[in-house]
Amino acid sequence: MDMHIALVPGDGIGPEIVREAVRVLDRTAEIYGHRIEYSEVDAGGVSIDKYGVPLRKEALEECLSSDAVLLGAVGGPKWDGVPGDKRPEKALLGLRSGLGLYTNMRPAVIYPELSDASPLKSEIIASGIDILILRELTGGIYFGERGRSEDGESAYDTMSYSKAEIRRIALKAFESARLREGHVTLVDKANVLESSRLWRETVSEMGKSYPDVTLDYMYVDNASMQLVRNPSQFDVILTENMFGDILSDEASMITGSIGMLPSASLGDGTRGMYEPIHGSAPDIAGKNVANPTATILSVAMMLRYSFSLEKEARAIENAVKSAISDGVRTADIAKKGEDHVGTDECGSEILRRLV
Repeated sequence: MDMHIALVPGDGIGPEIVREAVRVLDRTAEIYGHRIEYSEVDAGGVSIDKYGVPLRKEALEECLSSDAVLLGAVGGPKWDGVPGDKRPEKALLGLRSGLGLYTNMRPAVIYPELSDASPLKSEIIASGIDILILRELTGGIYFGERGRSEDGESAYDTMSYSKAEIRRIALKAFESARLREGHVTLVDKANVLESSRLWRETVSEMGKSYPDVTLDYMYVDNASMQLVRNPSQFDVILTENMFGDILSDEASMITGSIGMLPSASLGDGTRGMYEPIHGSAPDIAGKNVANPTATILSVAMMLRYSFSLEKEARAIENAVKSAISDGVRTADIAKKGEDHVGTDECGSEILRRLV
């Protein structure tokens, strides 16, 4: 298979972790007989420094011409003084909207060897954590009408959704659940919000077409409690933009290993944008200490969702699991006093186990 992948290294540790992910991609392509063409794209702070804007039209067009996009990270305190409409993070919103990416898929998985890093009690996570959160990305309160009164004494933000927006992400939730444990939990605030009631009505109607998938509902405040009380009850969590933003961060922290978790942002077709969930960590940039695992696992998601290469995706995931099982640790997941490896050595250890 021929693949065209746009690389967006970004800021901080972004270039380092993307470099290791590309090494894994190249080795996977070599083993399984694929060809990859890369194009590098500036976005975020690095684009502000070069061009004065976080995302140029040319950069978006290059991403649109690719089969998939691999993003490192954007932002950092260097650009704190930049006006809000030109901050590095605007590149993310520009890429998501420009590429038509409305579904964010974020797995939260705890590896048995790293379970002591979780802030939860061992008896709570004894049965394991393997949750897939599907967050709607391009609607809701973040994109609704907003403003302030003329006297500046009040402000408003509008949460608005259409049935079409709900249906398209609900479809991905049900289809994902079929490949997992067959359980979708819709998280909303239907006891208060009219938009949540529309979510519940629409998803409930769609659920009738998936008799093999169990559908239940949970208010967002209860869901936030249940994630720390009994996270193993969840399989696929489906929710709107703001709730998903908050819950996915909570879920990532209960695994105790934010440097290990990937994500995928998808639209109608096969093109997606793949990135680790962590930030640019400018304080450790260039020091060869960043954990590249989340970016490498994002590559596995890319192979699965954009190229339908399940065998190749599993090979990468198994290589990561093998490295963890064998005690390979970067500084962020190592115990106090435990030996750890650098960014490049971590990538090499995963490469060595890739078959």
